[in-house]
Amino acid sequence: MKEKILKAIDKNSKISAADLAIMLGTTEEEIVRTIKEMEDETVICGYPTLINWDKVNCERVTALIEVKVTPQRGLGFDKIAERIYQFDEVQSVYLMSGGFDLTVIIEGSTMREVAKFVSEKLAPMEAILSTATHFVLKKYKEHGLPLVQTRHEERMLITP
Repeated sequence: MKEKILKAIDKNSKISAADLAIMLGTTEEEIVRTIKEMEDETVICGYPTLINWDKVNCERVTALIEVKVTPQRGLGFDKIAERIYQFDEVQSVYLMSGGFDLTVIIEGSTMREVAKFVSEKLAPMEAILSTATHFVLKKYKEHGLPLVQTRHEERMLITP
């Protein structure tokens, strides 16, 4: 039941408990109780809204930063990741496999603001060995949902 609820609200957190109960063949009370339980267990950590900022008169820059770090004895990568995600600019932090250790996703008003974050806050941290910043130029899909409208191209009929 929990997994079915999570799959349903993952795409639409505004779906009502009544609609979920109908979809899943249970009672509204059972849905409300199960969701509350998952919130208490921090299985459900929040209900963010997916916004297409390109359609709003508000400049935002998203950057993905590859970070190589020295893990701390006894704490591994957790302590440094915790220090990084405390910054307001940071949207996400992921432990990675491959050529770098952490991926940090941040948002800022300008590229200069992102650069300032990297040079003044992130790079000077003692555990940080190196960073590589990549700027997002356009978002097509986020959180499993498309941000662009699909174009239906009409083909021209060619006759002899």
